[in-house]
Amino acid sequence: MANETALTAVQSFALAPISSEVTDLIKEELDGLGQIPFDTVKIPAGGSVTFELSGDDPDNPEVVQTLTGVIVHHHAVNSYWPGEFDGSNNVPDCSSADGKQGLDIKTGEVRDCATCPFNQFGSSSKGNGKACKNGHRIYLLRSGEMLPILISLPPTSLRAFKDYVAKRLVVKGKRSSSVLTSIKLKKEKSADGIAYSSCVFTKAGDLTPAQIEQVKPTVAWIKSVASTVPVVAEAEQPTAAQTDADGFAPVSDKNDVPF
Repeated sequence: MANETALTAVQSFALAPISSEVTDLIKEELDGLGQIPFDTVKIPAGGSVTFELSGDDPDNPEVVQTLTGVIVHHHAVNSYWPGEFDGSNNVPDCSSADGKQGLDIKTGEVRDCATCPFNQFGSSSKGNGKACKNGHRIYLLRSGEMLPILISLPPTSLRAFKDYVAKRLVVKGKRSSSVLTSIKLKKEKSADGIAYSSCVFTKAGDLTPAQIEQVKPTVAWIKSVASTVPVVAEAEQPTAAQTDADGFAPVSDKNDVPF
């Protein structure tokens, strides 16, 4: 039954590959207007188990419990703001689109994220955490759509995503762009009893060889523009547990597979 369900999901998934004509149109029409504004999905606060998707009417977002699509790209993102989060969508003083090198917008200095003092445990004013926020971005292409939505994962969902990619895909010879992925939310509580939402990732099916070829132009284009998508401040979620040096919450798992 599970195999039949996965096959049905793949067969009903409509790919709308991006073309060079569309990318040229985007470049022409957005000339002078900045980078393409991907529709973004934020992980809700307060333990909600539904996603809100922006659409044609910003006052009436689409509310769904599951997001299903092809992950055409994903990457680490680090961001540092001095002081406390005040709700403003201001750009960070320093940010990194790969989790390795950050750029200080005030000085132009390129920083090594691994050795940056703001990316060390204990640098946060709130306790043992980091002053620099370690997150991850997922570009999810949904059925019938030409552009993916952008999902910003908080630190509390990083371990679940790592486990999914490493244990469910990579060790089985699969890329995240060669399968359908479903994302749901579950309610968790921090050590202080504060409710928050974390992501649950499952494979909904394997793409056919033809579908994998179809999605390749979109994968290539998203990879080429992802580093230009700006980082803005987002409301913080409570930290469920202290994270390790890779930004993931430590879990006792003898079958853990490192990248």
